[in-house]
Amino acid sequence: MPHGTIRSYMICTAPRSGSTLLCKLLAAADVAGRPESHFHVPSLDRWLATYDLDEAEFASRKDAIQAVFKAARARGRGNTDIFGLRMQRGSFDYFLQQLELLLPGRMGDVERIEAAFGPTLFIHLSRSDRLDQAISLLRAEQTGLWHRRSDGTELERTGPPRDAHYDAEAIARHMRELSVLDEAWERWFEREALQPLRVRYDVLSDDPQKVLAKILSSLRLDPSIARFVETPTAKLADAENQQWRRRFQAEGGLGSVGDEG
Repeated sequence: MPHGTIRSYMICTAPRSGSTLLCKLLAAADVAGRPESHFHVPSLDRWLATYDLDEAEFASRKDAIQAVFKAARARGRGNTDIFGLRMQRGSFDYFLQQLELLLPGRMGDVERIEAAFGPTLFIHLSRSDRLDQAISLLRAEQTGLWHRRSDGTELERTGPPRDAHYDAEAIARHMRELSVLDEAWERWFEREALQPLRVRYDVLSDDPQKVLAKILSSLRLDPSIARFVETPTAKLADAENQQWRRRFQAEGGLGSVGDEG
């Protein structure tokens, strides 16, 4: 936990862990920035395009990166004093490499992050049921639908509607890949001597306002604000998710990937 006034937070996560729900809750609180995946794709060109910046306008790559970070800070703060950032582990190494180019010298990762964004609260958002997480990821990839609003309308779609189909090999692969991502976060926390604020998907899903209040309190903001924030997204999991789960377990799929938690 950082000392003094917290100026930013980083939600350290992996796909299908509830990060969209958490980001929208925090944004709706209107006191803790507008957390987004500001550095999601590991590509400077994509970063520049996100903020309508043209690399040709900058004298060096360092200047371009500096402009991206400035634009990200402004968007991630919204109308508040706190910068919010969602960081997927698959994007994190590239992010650190660009941050090192921007802030060279003998510094640790956390030192660089705080030099760029101010004293930072690190939040580890994870999902202990790896099988459910893998099924959720596969169905989103197959159907193109990633999120719905609380009223049932589509919030995020990446492709035309398609039917989902059971694929045990893909589920097992996703379970392994998701485990690797969470293990990488844990190694980084240990290396940086961090004790992040831990948030579990099932707790967030069951009581979003309680989790929001906990985070606001950790940010030294008024936790009572959470009572007035409505849940912005709806669960996508349905009977088909449970059918896939039972089939995968019945076929002995867990034996090829280890324990699901």
